[in-house]
Formats: sequence, structure tokens, C-alpha cells
Amino acid sequence: MAKGLLVTYALWAVGGPAGLHHLYLGRDSHALLWMLTLGGGGLGWLWEFWKLPSFVAQANRTQGQRQRSEGRTPPLSLTRFVAQMIVGIYFGLVALISLSFMANFYIVGLPLAVGLGVLLVAAVGSQTTDFKNTLGAAFLTSPIFYGRPIAILPISLAASITAQKHRRYKASIGSETLSIRLYRLGLAYLAFTGPLAYSAFCNTAATLSYVAETLGSFLSWFSFFPLIGPLMESVLLLPYRGWRLLVGDPRFSSSYFQEWEKLYKFVSSFQDEKRQLAYQVLSLSEGASNEEIHQRYRELVKIWHPDHNRHRTEEAERHFLEIQAAYEVLSQPRKPRGSWR
Repeated sequence: MAKGLLVTYALWAVGGPAGLHHLYLGRDSHALLWMLTLGGGGLGWLWEFWKLPSFVAQANRTQGQRQRSEGRTPPLSLTRFVAQMIVGIYFGLVALISLSFMANFYIVGLPLAVGLGVLLVAAVGSQTTDFKNTLGAAFLTSPIFYGRPIAILPISLAASITAQKHRRYKASIGSETLSIRLYRLGLAYLAFTGPLAYSAFCNTAATLSYVAETLGSFLSWFSFFPLIGPLMESVLLLPYRGWRLLVGDPRFSSSYFQEWEKLYKFVSSFQDEKRQLAYQVLSLSEGASNEEIHQRYRELVKIWHPDHNRHRTEEAERHFLEIQAAYEVLSQPRKPRGSWR
């Protein structure tokens, strides 16, 4: 059935950030992308106002017209490449916040998340790319900056370049029922939001700490670019400013420093709680010296090492991981109040 332009504009206006108009046009990858990014942060949704007629025309193309595109290489698109980079970084940051507790996260979880973000953008519209090569590039690049959030950048860059190199038009397939498409989109949405929701509701303190550390690392990437840095801070502060307006307190300053200072005080309370728990795990009083922390860590590691507790392996592994995590927290020096700036 032919798609109508007026219906598309109506769905764009009513549920555009959720991708309803793309779902109507059969652009499921684009719909999922909008669902996970709220219409590309709102900017992509607004930009689409001028693109909707071409989207409708593409959806109404006949089967024969689509088959004639197969076998040809789509033109190189700088916009798609930049979008792949951005969404890959976004997926990596979300994974860093919600899944970084996993073993071998920087070798498995992070490149997988970044690669899937790049693949999602590559599959928007009539184009797609090679799944194996794109993920392969992400995994091969993962050892660069291993264990540091900045590893997201080379992974996203390599995966985006590979996706562009192997770009092609989608093969013609038969139409699927709406229920099957919604089922597939629902599973993908839950796979993305499930771990993040679990971390936010079941481990709030740790999640806020991860968010703070991730934002700090993210902003530090742009510290050498005087124009991009303030722009990124403006984007990241938009939800905070919106919240202040909604609660009826619009008296916030335009100064970035004052606003980050308020957020710092909020998040630092959770970081202080994290350090207190670490002291409790190591059975130390607050303010213990580095030598005392290191000595206590070595003692507890010897006691709870799984190889020395084969009769209670699960309990030993749990204590061993807690001790390592606590030592890692206390080994990091407290960041000065202005370090995020």
C-alpha cells in the first residue's frame, strides 16, 4: 500500500523522536535509531522535516526499481560517516556506564557495543554494510588504550571506516507483518535499555559514579579544542537546565563552572559513599595511608584467593572481587573540585 506524505508528517509531529514515521515507512533501522537516541537528540528529528518527501518516495518505489539498485555501490556520504562515529561513541558510553563491571569488558563488551552502534547507522534507509568486517574492525582495535574510556574513539573510527568501505544497497526482501517488526524492535530496545535500567535502579550509587567518570573523560577529549568543548558542555547541560525549568527554578547562571559545580556536589556525595564502602570492605578507618591500604589489600588477597579456598569457591570469589574493587577505588587519588573543567 502506498505511503501518504500527510500521514508521514502527522506521525513525524506526534511521535517523531520515537521514530513512528519511520516505522510507518518501513524504515525499521531508522526507527530503532530514533528510539534509542530520541530523534538524534532532537536535532535529527527537526532536520528530517525537509527529508520526509524523499523518504516517502523511497518507500513507494516498486520492487523492480529496488532490484535495479542491487549490485551497485552507494555514493560515499560524509553525513552518514559522522553519524556512525557519533552513535558508535554513544553506544560505547552507554555500555561503559551499564556494563563495565563485566570481565573482559574492554575486549568484548565495549567493541561489540560500539560496532553495533555503527552498524545501526549503516543500515539506515536503503543501505547496509558487511556485519562481520565491521565488528571485526571494532574488535581488532579494542586493545588500543585498553582499560581507558578513550578506547571508544579508535574503535568507533575503525568500525565506521570499515562500514563505509563495505557499504552496499540492501537486497530486496518480502514485506513482513507489523507484529514481527515490532517484536524485533522491542527486543533490540530492551537489549539496549535493560542493562542501563538495571544499573540505574539496582546500583544507583555506582551508576552515578560511572556517569560522572564517563562525562569527565568525555569532556577531557575535547579540552584541546576551544570551540568544541563549550559546545559539548552546552549539549550535556541541556537535560539539567530543562529539569531546573520544570521544577520552577529558572535562576541558574549561564556560567558553566557554577552549573558543573552543582552537579559535582550531587555526584560527589555518591563518590564519598563509594569510598566509605571501600574502607569497610578492607576493614580500614577513613583516612588510612596508602601504605596501610596496600598492606591490608595484600593480606586480604592472600586470605580470600580462590585457589586457597577451594572448599568455598563462590564465597571466596565474591570476597576476592570486592577486595579488588575496593582497592581500586582507594588507590585512585581524589579528583580536585575543578578537574572536570
